[in-house]
Order: sequence, then C-alpha cells, then structure tokens
Amino acid sequence: MIIRTYSELIRIPTFEERYNYLKLDSEIGIETFGFERYLNQRFYRSKEWKSLRDEIIVRDHGCDLGIVGYEIYDKIYIHHMNPITADDIRNNTEYLMNPEFLISTTHDTHNAIHYGNSDLLNASVLVERTKNDTCPWRRN
Repeated sequence: MIIRTYSELIRIPTFEERYNYLKLDSEIGIETFGFERYLNQRFYRSKEWKSLRDEIIVRDHGCDLGIVGYEIYDKIYIHHMNPITADDIRNNTEYLMNPEFLISTTHDTHNAIHYGNSDLLNASVLVERTKNDTCPWRRN
C-alpha cells in the first residue's frame, strides 16, 4: 500500500500531477463502512474533526489540492489521502487526524480521486464570462 503524504504532495507542481499522485481508482459500489457507517458519521460530526478541518482549509488557502489559482467557491471537502476504515476510527490511527495525510478538495475532485475519473475534474471549472459572450451577433 502506498502511503500518500502532504509533504510529498506539495512538491508536485501541477494540479494534474497532484491528481495523479492521489487517485485511487476505486470501484463504485465497493463497501467501505457498511453496517459501521455510524462510526464514519460520528467521526465527521465531532468537534475535533471540525476544528482540524478548518485548520486544513486555512493551510491550503481554500484551494483545490492546495494549489493557489484553484480556489474553491463551493463546499470544501477534506480528503484523507490514505483511505480510512472503521478500524482507523476505532483505534484512532495516525491517518485519521494528522494534517500530513489530509488535503482540501472540491466535491468533483474528491470523486475523481476516489474513482480515477479525470473527466470529473472539469465539472467544477468556472467559465469566466465576458461582455456579450452569449450574443454571437454582438462584438465586445
């Protein structure tokens, strides 16, 4: 198993390369927590997680994969770079709350990482509007 770290990630210069470093190629429908989903939900609602989440967002400047220029204008997800399990929560392993294993992402980037689908990455790119860009008969 490859252990992904923030220290390694921030040395990678481009968004695409960071995505490739993080992508997991998981399959849709693979059970992660199953009947122990309550552990996951309790963890993500905890005061400790919410506080750490805020620290990670500040550290990453509110940017997707921590890259300035990829500011997140919607809900920010904090991605565990090394997928966590129910045992990680039960045993409070180092992967759970260590900033070295966390990064800010958008929903689309988070899903792209988990499912290895880079097509999802372009879904959250904002189009910069210009005057008359929807009126082809008018010129700027």
